[in-house]
Amino acid sequence: MAHPMHTPRRLPFTLTRLASLATLLLAALALSAPARAQSPTLPPPDAILEKLRLANAYFMAKWPDPGKSITTNRTRPSNIWTRGVYYEGLMALHTAAPDQRYYDYAVAWGEAHKWGLRNGTTTRNADDQCCGQTYLDLYLIDRKPERIRNIKTCIDAIVASDKSDDWSWIDAAQMGMPVFAKLGVLTGDPKYFSRMHDLFLYMKNTHGDHGLFNPAEGLWWRDKDFDPPYAEPNGKNCYWSRGNGWVVAAMVRVLDVLPANSPHRTEYVTMLQTMCEALRKVQRDDGFWNVSLHDPTHFGGKETSGTALFVYGMAWGVRHGVLDTATYRPVIAKAWGALSREAVQSNGFLGYVQGTGKEPKDGQPVGIASVPDFEDYGLGCFLLAGTEVWRLVRAPAK
Repeated sequence: MAHPMHTPRRLPFTLTRLASLATLLLAALALSAPARAQSPTLPPPDAILEKLRLANAYFMAKWPDPGKSITTNRTRPSNIWTRGVYYEGLMALHTAAPDQRYYDYAVAWGEAHKWGLRNGTTTRNADDQCCGQTYLDLYLIDRKPERIRNIKTCIDAIVASDKSDDWSWIDAAQMGMPVFAKLGVLTGDPKYFSRMHDLFLYMKNTHGDHGLFNPAEGLWWRDKDFDPPYAEPNGKNCYWSRGNGWVVAAMVRVLDVLPANSPHRTEYVTMLQTMCEALRKVQRDDGFWNVSLHDPTHFGGKETSGTALFVYGMAWGVRHGVLDTATYRPVIAKAWGALSREAVQSNGFLGYVQGTGKEPKDGQPVGIASVPDFEDYGLGCFLLAGTEVWRLVRAPAK
């Protein structure tokens, strides 16, 4: 009979319990391992360039004459915004991976239009001025005055005027702002930066009833037609993917050249940060973004051009230290994986690009092959994104 004060030893029971807990812990770790293994990562630089070259080669082979319009395949002015965006991307690719064919193709485009603007040097339409971005880039490679004579004449007239209400749609930011910024850097005259900012502020704060930027949600209405009470079918504000992408791209292309001491630089950085924070929250599970940022059921589905422009902005922001690497690099990797895996077809054709328009319903349906007016600007957006991701992979964030 045991002594009444004696307590039986419980060591075997304790060891058994510990063993059970260890088994459960190991099982939990095993279950979490696949999730970590599936975390998106960015490919090596050469793999990124391979996708860019493939997509660009398809386009150049299909459209060997830079003077022809895609929509008609006839010789007619192609110095419109759609082709201008393509050449922005081509020049970015040429900077990353210099190729004489890229340079010659861009020069031939400028020469085909005598380095002119659609609607001449008196135009105040930013879409007409988009071509000037490439004209200026080519001038910096070979300083032939005819390359920038017309675009400078056009912008100088706008700078000399006191009219600042030209930009009534957000696409204008990407089409026009970089031209002003590049001319300001080239001439060393801050008047270009000042006039650019006036035009930007009108678009942001004044046009329509209250401007086109909604600080409460960090995104832009495409134009005043989409100001409240206009709403998407689900009752939320209408924020068009590519339209917001144009603003993101404008911030990047301006910040890329704007002097560090520019009085407006901080505002553009803040805009990029604000927009990217709003955008990362509405990324699709597959890595793309929908054409309607706040209503995934309104013509929902993967879309390349907006996705590429967001990747462009986020990769630039991470690389320059204005966006948090831990937060945004997975978003970038997920999106770039979707673009390179699903949008780029085996022959180089770029799919899932929404056609021209200004809202989710335009250019529908969006699929691997869509309406025939999207090839040039869609590819331009993709090349801008890819070259910036390539730079991010090659060099650590600042």
